Amino acid sequence: MTTFVDRVELHVAAGNGGHGCASVHREKFKPLGGPDGGNGGRGGDVTLVVDQSVTTLLDYHHSPHRKATNGQPGAGDHRSGKDGQDLILPVPDGTVVLDKQGNVLADLVGEGTTYIAGQGGRGGLGNAALASARRKAPGFALLGVPGESTDIVLELKTVADVALVGYPSAGKSSLISVLSAAKPKIADYPFTTLVPNLGVVTAGATVYTIADVPGLIPGASQGKGLGLEFLRHVERCSVLVHVLDTATLESDRDPVSDLDVIEEELKQYGGLDDRPRIVVLNKIDIPDGQDLADMIRPDLEARGYQVFEVSAVARTGLKELSFALAGIVAEARAAKPKEEATRIVIRPKAVDDAGFTVTFDEANEVYRVRGEKPERWIRQTDFNNDEAVGYLADRLNRLGVEDALVKAGARSGDGVAIGPEENAVVFDWEPTMMAGAEMLGRRGEDHRLEAPRPAAQRRRDRDAERDEAEQEFKEFGPF
Repeated sequence: MTTFVDRVELHVAAGNGGHGCASVHREKFKPLGGPDGGNGGRGGDVTLVVDQSVTTLLDYHHSPHRKATNGQPGAGDHRSGKDGQDLILPVPDGTVVLDKQGNVLADLVGEGTTYIAGQGGRGGLGNAALASARRKAPGFALLGVPGESTDIVLELKTVADVALVGYPSAGKSSLISVLSAAKPKIADYPFTTLVPNLGVVTAGATVYTIADVPGLIPGASQGKGLGLEFLRHVERCSVLVHVLDTATLESDRDPVSDLDVIEEELKQYGGLDDRPRIVVLNKIDIPDGQDLADMIRPDLEARGYQVFEVSAVARTGLKELSFALAGIVAEARAAKPKEEATRIVIRPKAVDDAGFTVTFDEANEVYRVRGEKPERWIRQTDFNNDEAVGYLADRLNRLGVEDALVKAGARSGDGVAIGPEENAVVFDWEPTMMAGAEMLGRRGEDHRLEAPRPAAQRRRDRDAERDEAEQEFKEFGPF
């Protein structure tokens, strides 16, 4: 049965926003008391959080589909819908988040580090929030926005200062057990260690973590044996320690060739050339092991390696090794740039950025409108409600979409598509502009609540129409 997983594909879906409510307050002798529809609730986010008590991605291996709850719809009497509950997914320290193409989205290191993998959809506004001086009783509400749904890959890269690498049965687990308080499973057959073992070592004033990386054999970087599964765990380490078996029972192996094979696998994996190396000749408590260590040590030192002779069983040479590793780790920590205080980066929108683009799609013979706001407004519109469609047209017109279509050469009856090609809303365009942004009609109004307007009132209404976008933003935020 699988007990350790360090790479999973996770399918996350944030909660959908609740729909706004279209409601009119009614009471005795007052059948049209004004709009009182509440807003829909926000959909829950899917958030990854580093938790030190979690050491594996096993839970997500068994249950790869995770979804946050949806926001509740609004109701009459100004009752807003309940927000969806955020889904918190604990992950081990050192988890890397990637997309399906392998691009790094986040590197989660440190207790409490978070990453929002799926943003919950915003709730739709009720008709009470949409009411204005010129639209006193809207007969529609905005729909909730669907939450983000995506596939991500989680990879666990062990956060350790020292990585022990070497052939199976070279004594890595034994070495980590005597250097630290770790209690790994130890035996004399290949692949005893099936998961990276972590231990904490104290050497003087320096405290560092040490990990043994299992399963490195020839061809590991191409997926042979267990090496490919665990090579990623050496990426964060400050120093690599080659543990060589000086008492191997295999006639076709010797410590120097073992070192060359492991170095070749590390080279093929890539990205580790800058890490300092130390060589540990293990099992010198065996007579033949000591003799072989004495024989090969000059050759290894001639290559530039710092060599230590140790015995995990007899516990000899461990103090010198632990202090040498502490020195390298301390130097690596000192060389790292200090973390700067969090800075707020302000990226103002360019003065010529309209927030959308209009292009002509020759293949489909439509004018395609792309932009975050127009596409979100499309998703919020109930196309079965003519008043809601008129409100959408007003919003697009205020944003400048109709002006842009005219400049792009669109004519009455031409096809216009808002959104990506695979999921666009397509309609035949009918211009609604006169002299720029002046509207022919007044869409989205409830004429039941209006009397014929004198000229002064019409002028005031035009002023209110001009200021409506700014007022909505102040009161309810960006739509």
